[in-house]
Amino acid sequence: MEVSHPHYDKLIAAARHAGPATVAVAHPCDRNALEGALDAARMGIIKPILVGPRDRIQQAADAAQLDISALPLIDTEHSHASAARAVELVHQGQASALMKGSLHTDELMGAVVATATGLRTARRLSHCFVMDVPGRAEPLIITDAAVNIIPTLNEKVDIVQNAIDLAQVLRFDPIKVAILAAVETVSAKMPSTIDAAALCKMADRGQITGALLDGPLAMDNAIDPEAAAIKHLVSPVAGRANVLVAPDLEAGNMLAKSLTFMAGASAAGIVLGARVPIILTSRADTVQARLASCAVAVLVAHSKLSGARILGG
Repeated sequence: MEVSHPHYDKLIAAARHAGPATVAVAHPCDRNALEGALDAARMGIIKPILVGPRDRIQQAADAAQLDISALPLIDTEHSHASAARAVELVHQGQASALMKGSLHTDELMGAVVATATGLRTARRLSHCFVMDVPGRAEPLIITDAAVNIIPTLNEKVDIVQNAIDLAQVLRFDPIKVAILAAVETVSAKMPSTIDAAALCKMADRGQITGALLDGPLAMDNAIDPEAAAIKHLVSPVAGRANVLVAPDLEAGNMLAKSLTFMAGASAAGIVLGARVPIILTSRADTVQARLASCAVAVLVAHSKLSGARILGG
């Protein structure tokens, strides 16, 4: 039975209302990549520019019986050139977001972080899943599950701030960030609990802004009010978190995929911290998840251009 994801419907509607953003699609040489771009274009969410080897893209389109004749296409020799040219389009002001095609993620991210020609800012890049979990009254952000493998405390500061900035664009109100660990007490034997406590104190001191933070919190007492009450945790975040910060990539990835494959959730993915949002989709994504990933990127792109928060509550 197909599970409905009403939060994604709202995201997609908000992106359509905001108007399409031009997206450079790097190396869309297979059916999945082309379908994702075409579906979002048909919905009025993005205006894709296909960047890759013309013959390979056309062959993929023909094999999948997809009509790409109306889309601009920039011919490149290979995947590395596709990534570099897509990034160049952003520098030239011709695109306000990037989308991964059928190249490896590290190829695209390599072009993004290149010292002389990339799109880095002072902020570290990080990945956020915006998840539509059945039964939840609002979306859930999980970070970082795709980019930073074993982040340091300083890197976690940027990971948390990127997630808060995204939550602001999506109009979470209030933004309640749980710094996850296996337990809710600080232990010298568990470095993640020390990082969690430090991040919360940094928020108290204004080094992280825009949200309520609490941690360390175990998963149950981060999202379940009854579990938090049993542990006698009194805070505006415990049991009510809408942003979950994992201690490392493995934990975040397993958490997101557990929700997806065991709880019927859907996961829209985006990389933040660069000059423009970067859409990362997976072959396992549903059409709605791909559309939601594009929608989130469009809302972020518009917010960067206008400085305004787009999504109505």
